[in-house]
Amino acid sequence: MEQLQRDWRQAELGDADRAMLAYAEKLTVRPWDMIAADVIALREAGFSDTAILDINQVTSYYAYVNRLADGLGVELEPFWENED
Repeated sequence: MEQLQRDWRQAELGDADRAMLAYAEKLTVRPWDMIAADVIALREAGFSDTAILDINQVTSYYAYVNRLADGLGVELEPFWENED
């Protein structure tokens, strides 16, 4: 788990997990760069269209909620500050 938290690229993961995380990272950091090949890569990694939709929706939801909280200046609750 520690490897995954530090840098997922260095963690011991299977090909499907790597494809999913690469997609999620790109959708989060550079959504304007998403292309059909990104979805095709997930299909080639074994994900169904339903699973791809789930990956997209979960990734997008977290990005939305974080931007909403950041945009409104929402502070983290104290128990989150001790997570490091």
